Amino acid sequence: MSQSDNIENIVVRYSPPLLNFIRSQVKSHEDAEDILQDVFYQLARVNDDEEYKIDKVSSWLFHVAHNLVRNFWRKKHELSLSSLSDAEDDIFDDIAQTLACPNDEGPETTYFRKLIWEELDNALAELPSEQSEIFCLTMFDGVPVKDISSITGVPVATLLSRKHYAVKHLRKRFHELYYEMLTKE
Repeated sequence: MSQSDNIENIVVRYSPPLLNFIRSQVKSHEDAEDILQDVFYQLARVNDDEEYKIDKVSSWLFHVAHNLVRNFWRKKHELSLSSLSDAEDDIFDDIAQTLACPNDEGPETTYFRKLIWEELDNALAELPSEQSEIFCLTMFDGVPVKDISSITGVPVATLLSRKHYAVKHLRKRFHELYYEMLTKE
């Protein structure tokens, strides 16, 4: 940045084109404004660093905006994968309650619990080992995905994706089991 450029002038000059660029990449106007604000926040941080010099302000601003948009979508994707629970799915609430409630040890509950564990073992055996492992580590052993990532070197997004596919497969299998149980006479 040249000495004559100050941050206020840059903000006034580049806000409209940067906002248009960001809006072309994200759906929400609020998200676009947040990203634009982050661009200028980074500019202010860099401006305070006397050792860092920006040669071409417009290129730098659009490059930072592009990276922030990519980060925005990456985080959005990670959040969508991490919210795997389906609130409408009462079947899994019933199954989880049956497995987690040892106080109800009637013969029907014992049989149902045994059937669920057998079905879960069978369904997990059908999965690729990577999907089965991430599901078991997170759901049964309670190991956080970030810890698994740091140990294995596999990115968090990849692990969440594997878990997503495992859950999707298990949902399908348990829907089938639930339907069979309801329709048997």
